[in-house]
Amino acid sequence: MILNGKTVVVSGVGPGLGREVAALALRDGANVVIGARNEERLAKTAAELDPSGERVAWCSADVTDPARCEALMETAAERFGGLDAVVQVAALDTLFGTLESTSAEDWTSALQVNVLGTIQVARAALPHLEGRGGGSVVLIGSQSQWLAPPAHQIAYASSKGALVSAMYHLADELGPKKIRVNMVIPTWMWGPPVEAYVNWQAKHREVPAQTIIDEITADMPLGEIPADEDVAEACVFFCSDRARMITGETLLVNAGQIMR
Repeated sequence: MILNGKTVVVSGVGPGLGREVAALALRDGANVVIGARNEERLAKTAAELDPSGERVAWCSADVTDPARCEALMETAAERFGGLDAVVQVAALDTLFGTLESTSAEDWTSALQVNVLGTIQVARAALPHLEGRGGGSVVLIGSQSQWLAPPAHQIAYASSKGALVSAMYHLADELGPKKIRVNMVIPTWMWGPPVEAYVNWQAKHREVPAQTIIDEITADMPLGEIPADEDVAEACVFFCSDRARMITGETLLVNAGQIMR
């Protein structure tokens, strides 16, 4: 088990990627602390992941609130004695619009959550990772930072592009402390949100769900929408010592949709 003896914090645990990262980190031997804003869902998820409660803890956290970010990391230290890796999944990805239609408020929200929120998570984790003699910070990017999706998301895409720049600076700054910073960049991820989108489009257009899936995968050489757990596997790899000499890197998990 590649995370045996490690403690991993996952921020932004909902029904999709965050939950899968927590589940796979647990599978691979880690103690896991999960964070999100919804306390009821967090408690339910923690109980589902580990009914014994021995290896999973939870803490309500909002990445826009520095105090809650610090509380999330403190939970890892108090419950499991330290912190070895953080996977920052929390994001605001529901902002749609073009240059003309995107409001100043939406621009501010995208940057505040996706960039500043991520920086606050990293800052809160820093003393705990230093206390372990190093560790890993894993960020989640988006192909939209390079490739405009069918539905325009200029503010969201720009915030993810800014996050790549931040990653390079963090990797350089934190490297001497033996803290690695990398980014996993998914495409569409087959999980509850995308499944709901496919079913909605199929109903709206009165076509089989497979027609929508075929459209999505038309430019994917592997011909399949990556699942949430496929992306989570890459996150777990970056958390592990198998990636001990990898930092400042982006890893596309996209079935070959774009190649860089």
